[in-house]
Formats: sequence, structure tokens, C-alpha cells
Amino acid sequence: MSASSASISDPAYLRARAMETLFERLEKLCEGAIAIDRGGRVVYVNEKYLAALGLKRTSEAIGRPIEEVIPNSLMRKVAETGEPILLDIMELGGEQLVVTRMPIEDENGTVIGAIGFVLYDHLESLKPLLARVAQLESDLRLARRQLSNARAARFTFADYVGTTPGIAQAKQLASRAARQSVTVLLTGETGTGKEMLAQAIHNASSRAEKPFVSVNVAAIPDTLIESEFFGTAPGAYTGADRRGREGKFRIADGGTLFLDEIGEMPLQLQAKLLRVLQEREIEPLGSDKISRVDVRVVAATNVDLRKRVSDGAFRPDLYYRLNVLSIDLPPLRQCLDDLPDICARLLEDISASGDYVKAKITPSALSALARYDWPGNVRELRNILERALILSDSGRLTGEDVARILPVGTDVRPTASERTAGAVVPYAEAEAEFEKHTLERALTASNGQISEAAKMLRISRATFYKKLAKFGLAAGSASV
Repeated sequence: MSASSASISDPAYLRARAMETLFERLEKLCEGAIAIDRGGRVVYVNEKYLAALGLKRTSEAIGRPIEEVIPNSLMRKVAETGEPILLDIMELGGEQLVVTRMPIEDENGTVIGAIGFVLYDHLESLKPLLARVAQLESDLRLARRQLSNARAARFTFADYVGTTPGIAQAKQLASRAARQSVTVLLTGETGTGKEMLAQAIHNASSRAEKPFVSVNVAAIPDTLIESEFFGTAPGAYTGADRRGREGKFRIADGGTLFLDEIGEMPLQLQAKLLRVLQEREIEPLGSDKISRVDVRVVAATNVDLRKRVSDGAFRPDLYYRLNVLSIDLPPLRQCLDDLPDICARLLEDISASGDYVKAKITPSALSALARYDWPGNVRELRNILERALILSDSGRLTGEDVARILPVGTDVRPTASERTAGAVVPYAEAEAEFEKHTLERALTASNGQISEAAKMLRISRATFYKKLAKFGLAAGSASV
């Protein structure tokens, strides 16, 4: 047998040739190819791809971070995780491209980089597929709305948006809690997303397929709270259901029971709750039979439970039982760096639940929002955004749209420290500062003549007056 015949029957040789052939065919058929090393730097790009990337020579890309060549590229993620992205639609230079991304491995199976191919640079042939995807996305939004009304948790950790230290720590602790069935105590001001995080913990746990039952303790009358929690035996009291009634613990069996505003629970019920947490047993009202339940309790409060313990309004033994793992959710005013991402997520949710198509928020609107103290936190922010969208004709929220909604007296101007020469401020605030200075210069150049200043800026007098009001600038005794 000749050497060439032996190599042809060698599985390793055949596999190597198959991979080389696949690469050669893909490179010929595709509209572009690019590869990176494990560190995310470009090591290869073919000639076909240069025009789409705005390059003249391959040397202009080699050695550069992939994100400098393709903004928002997911190639680095593939190289880091080793997980391929087999089919995706990527926007580049205003065009939509169908791409595939795969990891590159060495002979030992270690990921050493990633390679991406542009399969199509025109989507005409894929219109039926894209229409199907759009329909699936619409069905998903509908399913989410329906799930919100059922006993199911719809939020995940992806919905609790933010990377500032307070949010990052809360996420980290919540992720740890999800891996075990420990009791969790969520603390924080009203509107900070305690129920959202409770649902995320449930959905990331082994109980995700079981019920998530939410109870606002403060909303239940004292006379009914025991039956609400533990249920009632048939005919337990005059007017009771003859068939009996299951309590929230029984309904949540196997899943998660979320007790909001736990600090408002009456003292007489606290002892029973403590027993359930310790013994995993409930006794329905009017019954002498005890039944076991398997429920993870996530409690939440916006009051200082330790103070309530010292005041005698909350049992210390129950507090210690609930406080196995305490997670503090930061107020919105401490997470303003996350405001753009939080607003984007809220607008996505609002759009999914209404008829607001492609709702957007401008830097000037974000700047105005960042100046407010947010006593109602994210819940209040969502309310403000939804009201602004209702009153907007375009669905594109500006600083003026937000200023009309925010409470009277809200200061939306840059602070004095941020106006200091050389200070580095967020882009949205820098844009607002530039706009304000432009108005001031126009007023100075026109000697306070509003009509003349508006002409200089090529805007109407009405718009000029609105902008003056927005920044708290006075027109003085100028002639109009």
C-alpha cells in the first residue's frame, strides 16, 4: 500500500482534510470571513470583507481588538465561552447581515479563538424566515402578558438591570440564594424591585416549574389573614365555604411564597409563621389535622425590622429565622449610572404591554430624569415613562416630554460642580450643558431679543421659550 493510500484511510487525516475543505468552501461561498485569537484581536480577514468593514487592506484590521473593527461584535464571547452562535442577524454600516460564529480549537480541544462568516449580505431570500421570527416574538410578548396573570414568575435576573455596585451585589447574593432553598429577606425602599428579584430567584431555582405565590401582608384584613395563609376546614365558622379553602402555603407547595411588607404582619400570626418555617407544617383554621408543606419563603420589607423588633412590634425569633440571607436593594438615586439601561428595559416592557411602537429615549430626557430624586424608585420611573409616552406623538421621549411629567420644582439643570472647567460628566449631561450655553450665547448676541435669538438658532420663538423654561433661563425685558 502506498503512503498516499495509507493517508487516505487515516481517520485523523480525513478529518483534517474535511475541516480544511469546509473552510475553503465557506470562504468562497460567504460574503466575508474574519477570525480572532483568544484575546479578541483580529488575526485574519479575507479580501471580500474589507469593503463592508470600510477598510482598504487586511493589515488595517490585523492585531486590532475585534470591537474596533466590528462594533458590538459577539466574536469575543464565542472565543471566551467556546459556544458557537450558528445563525444570527448582525447590523453593520446600516446593513443587516446573516452571520455564523464558531470557536477555533487546537489539537487538544482548547479554544484558542473564533471565526465568523457572513453568509448573506441581502435578506430578500430570508424574508419568510424573518416574518416567522417576528410572529414568534409577538407570540412571546402575548404569552408573557398571560403569564403575568397566572401563578407563575415572569421575571429573571436579566430583568433586574444594572451594573452599579449596589445592584451587582444584590444580583450576586440573589444568585447564591437561588441555588439553595434558604429563606431570603429582601430589604429596600418601596419601588426598588423586591418582587422582581424574588421572582428571579424563583425562576433560577430548582422550584421554577412550581407555583410562585405573592402575598401583600399589609393588604389583608387582620380578621382574614390567618385563613389566607393557612386555609380553612369545611364549615370552620359561620359563613365559611362548606368545601373548605386552601391557604397560600398549600397553594405554593413545592414552590415559592413571597411575603411582601412582612413588617406589617400582626404579632398573633407571627408565631404561626415561625412554626411553619421551622416545622414545615400547617394547620388550617378550624381543623385539628396537620399537613406538611414544602415552601421556600422570600420575605420583603421597606421598614427597619430591627427597629420594629426593639419596639416590640416584631418577634425577634421570627426576624432571625427570616434573616438567613438578607439582600438590600439600592434606591434608584444611587444607581443613576444605570439609568439608560433601566429606562431601555422599562420602555421595552411598556411597549410589549401596549401600542407604543419603537419607543425611544433621548440623551436630554435621560439628563432630566437623572436630576430627580426618585422617592418612588423604579416603580415611579416606569410610571413617568408610560405617562410621557401617552402624551408623546412620536414615541421618542425628549427632555421637554419628561420635564412636563416630573413633579413641579424638579431641578433638571447641571450642578455647579459639573459646570467646572475640565470636569468629566456623563454624555447626556454634557449635551444638556451645551444646549443651555448655546441658548445663553444666542441671547447675549441678540441683546436679549428673543425673535432674533430664535432666528440665529433656526428654531421657532415658541420652541425657544420652551427651552428657556427647561433650563430656568430668564428672557429679561427683551423685546419680542
